[in-house]
Amino acid sequence: MLPHPSHWRAERCCCGCGRSSVSTEAGFSTLKTPPVQTSAMSSLLRPFSVGEGPCESCAVRRRCPSSAARQQPPPRRLAAAAPAALGGLPAHQQSYAAKRNLAAAAVGGRKMTHPGKAILAGGIAGGIEICITFPTEYVKTQLQLDERANPPRYRGIGDCVKLTVQDHGLRGLYRGLSSLLYGSIPKSAVRFGTFEMLSNPMRDATGRLDNTRSLLCGLGAGIAEAILVVCPMETVKVKMIHDQCSLRPRYRGFFHGVSEIIREQGVRGTYQGLTATVLKQGTNQAIRFYVMNLLRNWYKGDDPRKEMHPIVTAMFGATAGAASVFGNTPLDVVKTRMQGLEAHRYKNTADCAFQILKHEGPQAFYKGTVPRLGRVCLDVAIVFVIYEEVVKLLNGVWKTQ
Repeated sequence: MLPHPSHWRAERCCCGCGRSSVSTEAGFSTLKTPPVQTSAMSSLLRPFSVGEGPCESCAVRRRCPSSAARQQPPPRRLAAAAPAALGGLPAHQQSYAAKRNLAAAAVGGRKMTHPGKAILAGGIAGGIEICITFPTEYVKTQLQLDERANPPRYRGIGDCVKLTVQDHGLRGLYRGLSSLLYGSIPKSAVRFGTFEMLSNPMRDATGRLDNTRSLLCGLGAGIAEAILVVCPMETVKVKMIHDQCSLRPRYRGFFHGVSEIIREQGVRGTYQGLTATVLKQGTNQAIRFYVMNLLRNWYKGDDPRKEMHPIVTAMFGATAGAASVFGNTPLDVVKTRMQGLEAHRYKNTADCAFQILKHEGPQAFYKGTVPRLGRVCLDVAIVFVIYEEVVKLLNGVWKTQ
């Protein structure tokens, strides 16, 4: 059977014998035709590529290669790389195929995550995580607010838990949860959505993100979540926890507390300590995503499609969380003081840091490190594991390029 006419080529012999032939571009059998039929066939078999050169018999007689032999491409190797295989396509098809290949690149055993999936998965992970880890956050905040300038109320972590349960019951360890729960869902959603949005264009052809770029993307994600969610959420949380320490608490719940803060201080009252919060969250997420990406690339080596077990993800997440705690706890202490009920004592973030150093010494910048270390390690481990698993589920029901 002859190939489709679009693959035929008409050739006229250049040696003067008057022969012409019709052959295929792929090097199939050649159909010899007399000269009188060339014009008729050329009108039926279009488009033609006409080449001038000797016919087969003249080429043998003159010992020179025919035009078919000259124009036939060498056989393509089966093991050619993907970019070489795209070389025979038109320019617009090459671009489309390259985008499809990039979209299918594996990142951590999964395809590149669509920002919409990242927002949904991040929100779910954040909500579950905060319900598990809030008691440690409560103890950490109480110890940071227990300044040395006043007689210390708590002698340590255990004493803080004991006195809280005696005074308010087990529910006392969850005082202020509503403010964090309302904020944790959008916080994680903004964090992961921003990270995926920034990192996807920065990945190479295999979907791998280098460590320096992961640091920058994490910094951007931290700044975004600090401005949009974390600062107002943390301000309300700290004020509610601090209010509980007073003899006559004023806030009856989250919404009552928010309304009272706005009524007395305006919307600006929910953005106290913005500079410290941006510094803290930016460095926080930069360190976490950098360490997580560093460990992930080390674990996968040269195989970016290698699967990561949830236990491995949890271990890497806990390590990233610990690194962020030791890296920016001083900023967290300053942020907490700037958002407390006694924030009016400080002129600005720098003055707060100076006052802490002057009156309490440098060790005060690491108050609450142990409870924060436990909470953050558990927090980051849980969030990364749940995020990865939810993304896998979404990939099965939400098809994106």
